[in-house]
Amino acid sequence: MKIITYNVNGIRSAVSKGLTGWLRAADPDVLCLQETKAQFEQIPVLEFEALGYRSYWYSAKKKGYSGVGILTKKVPDNVIYGMGISKYDDEGRFLRVDFGDLSIVSVYHPSGSSGDERQAFKMIWLSDFYDYVQSLRQSRSKLIISGDYNICHKPIDIHDPVGNAKNSGFLPEEREWMTYFLSSGFVDTFRVFNQEPHQYTWWSFRANARARNLGWRIDYHMVTENLAGNLQGAQILPQAKHSDHCPVVLDIEY
Repeated sequence: MKIITYNVNGIRSAVSKGLTGWLRAADPDVLCLQETKAQFEQIPVLEFEALGYRSYWYSAKKKGYSGVGILTKKVPDNVIYGMGISKYDDEGRFLRVDFGDLSIVSVYHPSGSSGDERQAFKMIWLSDFYDYVQSLRQSRSKLIISGDYNICHKPIDIHDPVGNAKNSGFLPEEREWMTYFLSSGFVDTFRVFNQEPHQYTWWSFRANARARNLGWRIDYHMVTENLAGNLQGAQILPQAKHSDHCPVVLDIEY
């Protein structure tokens, strides 16, 4: 099974930049999307259906904001929209599909970069997300949680760890949360296969950052430890340029 996660920073914008052709060539079994920034009627569903994908979308109530989606070649047994927590579900941040005893999630963690209020919201989200996932594991023990976590875990995951030490996305408390989350029984799949520096999934539009590879690794496929033996490969695809993020691939035998 080939799973790709991709924060497209606007599904309509990404499609206008060639996303559909890229998808045809990449040919994942499942594509998890974040920051779709569209209501259902604005999404070119028929273009994805023409490529053989069923698609499921969970948009924010606020138009042009947030939102997640999942495209899949196989019809899931079950689709769950949201976490049952209205302040997060109103922002369209969590979408789950089940295939037998395996669940795949597209998640879009909040950013705290706009100021103290959203940073506080992000920290509360992280606590609530952790609790929700731990509860979910009681009934869905095999989880793949793919998406934009808006956190660089370690200095290797960011181009300037010293200069960004006080910036949202690399704050000590965010990084501690990531360590705590992983220690609860999850695997950062990319680092299983690649321990090299300068591997990023997001670049600022400013200062020619992408061309200079001044980036952050904030997009992940996290899997429960009971799936670790099924992992076959993981890679970042920086050559795909439909967004300020790039896709991340997970190959898993299932």
